[in-house]
Order: sequence, then structure tokens, then C-alpha cells
Amino acid sequence: MRFLMIYRPAAPPAPPSAQHRADMEKFVDELAKAGALIARGGFLAASSGARVQLADGRVTVSDGARPDSLERAAGFALVQAKSKDDAIALAERFLEVAGDGESEIRPLMEGPPT
Repeated sequence: MRFLMIYRPAAPPAPPSAQHRADMEKFVDELAKAGALIARGGFLAASSGARVQLADGRVTVSDGARPDSLERAAGFALVQAKSKDDAIALAERFLEVAGDGESEIRPLMEGPPT
């Protein structure tokens, strides 16, 4: 199964130390070699994005993300895991490297592209 994991740090992230970067790269390399990591990335400031909404047949576009959605989110990973429990274990290991915060795990629908 594929899972989207969204990371939200407990506090605004400070620039990582050289040791922290090395620990994270080691973890990422391990996931990639195991075939568990599909993609990863960090988010730019939410204010640099946009919202596109459709209501009653009318499209509106607003600057920035919803304040209550991804405002605190720092990054994401798309992973392959055998089960939700395995995805939770990956999130626990990630947080041990990343530090205080939370990782939201969202299972993705599988199937042929439409």
C-alpha cells in the first residue's frame, strides 16, 4: 500500500545541524534502498501557494493555503508499506530522527490511473 506522510514539527524548524542532516540522509537512503521511499520533499511557505475552489459552478482563486490545513506542515514523504502498522513504524523512526512533531499518515487509493 502507498501512504502519504505529512510532517508537522512541534515548533518552527531551525536550520539543521550537520549531524542532523547526516542522520536524516542515512535514514532516507535506508528507505530508498529498501524500496519504501517513493518521493519526498519540503514545503515552501504556505503563503506562496494558492487555493482553487469550485462552488455552485464558480471557480475562485485565493493566495495562500488555508491557515488550518498545511500552515505548519514542513514536508512530506510518499512511502510504500505492507500495512498501516508498517507505515506507523516508519513514521515513528522518522520522528526519532526529525525530532518533536507529528506525522500524519494518509493511505492512498490503489488502482489504474484514470
